[in-house]
This record gives sequence, C-alpha cells and structure tokens, in this order.
Amino acid sequence: MKLKSLEATSFIFLFTFLSLSSTLFAQNPPPSASQNQESKSSSDGAASYLRNYVLVTQDEKPVHLYEDLLKGKIVLINFFFTTCQGICPRMTANLAKVQGLLSDHVGREVLMISISVDPVTDTPQALKKYSERFKAQPGWYFLTGKKENVDLVRSKFGTYVEDKQAHTSLLIIGNVATGEWMKANAMLNPTEIASAVIKLLDSKKK
Repeated sequence: MKLKSLEATSFIFLFTFLSLSSTLFAQNPPPSASQNQESKSSSDGAASYLRNYVLVTQDEKPVHLYEDLLKGKIVLINFFFTTCQGICPRMTANLAKVQGLLSDHVGREVLMISISVDPVTDTPQALKKYSERFKAQPGWYFLTGKKENVDLVRSKFGTYVEDKQAHTSLLIIGNVATGEWMKANAMLNPTEIASAVIKLLDSKKK
C-alpha cells in the first residue's frame, strides 16, 4: 500500500491511508462522540495493520513497533542507512534541527523513528555511533532488526525498494490515536515540519 504522491496530504490510517484533507496544515474541529469512536477505530486499525514487528534500537533494546513506539504517540518516521553518502546525512541533520525545535515534546508525546534500510550492515552499534554523530536526544529511535521484519515494515509504509540507494526521503508524520497521517519531504524546512507536529499536538489536546 503506497501513500498518495501529493507532498502535503492528511491521511487516516485504517488498514490503508485514506485522504482526509488537501492541505498539511488543516485544522480539525473539536472531536465529537462519533469522532472519538473513529479515533479508537483508527488506533485499532493501526495496531492490526502494523502489528508488533520486533525491531532493535541503537541501545540494543528489542521493541515492538506498535506497542512500544507508536501506540498513543505522535510520530515522525523516516528511512535511511548509515553508510549512505547521499541524502541520508543531510536528512538526519535536518531532523536533528526538528528535534531541537520540538524540545521537550520529543520523548513524551512525540517520538522520532529512523529505520535503517540496510539492517545487515546497520547493527545497533553502528546506529548508536550514527545517532551520536547527529547529537540525537532521548525520544529519537534509530531502528534495525531482522531483515525480513524491516522489509515488512517498509512495505507497510509503502516505502520498500530492493536497492537501498533508491530509498525514499519521505517523512511520515502521524497521530496514531486519531488516525491523522501526513507526509512531507524530510528535507523540508525544519520549522515547517515542527509546526505540523505542533498542530497535531494542539489537536490532540482539544
């Protein structure tokens, strides 16, 4: 299942990504009872669709993708590999600026998740060294794992390609509880990315 190719579109995640809005920054009205039920359905759908694939963090900790990282969170997800000589370092540096802008939200309501597309080479030790290079703070997870698990996760997000050099620079941003999902280029101005996340946080508080 692939995300639509529009660069700024909202999505509800219930076994697939369904278009909700034509703009990334659309405001949502306060939730009604029916919207609360829709939110529960969206969360249940995400749990069923993504399941609990086991991946491993840069700190060598096994985690269940949905239960440990996605459930109830606002997440930013991108794909990279540590030996990349192209966009990956610039993309990671850009996301480091986003983490700085989001400040204390990261590690609490917000998690940042960078998934290696080269899990055979990218051991937890390699990820740890890479994360330290970009001064990643708690709440930013660099993930590897068994290749079959990583490939399945990439397929679920519609980002799987055989050649790691052809991996996407897509940044997926989502409020897992409400089913609001959006995508943007990970090289977008960090202020714009942070603003989109803040809007999801504000919506969550209503």
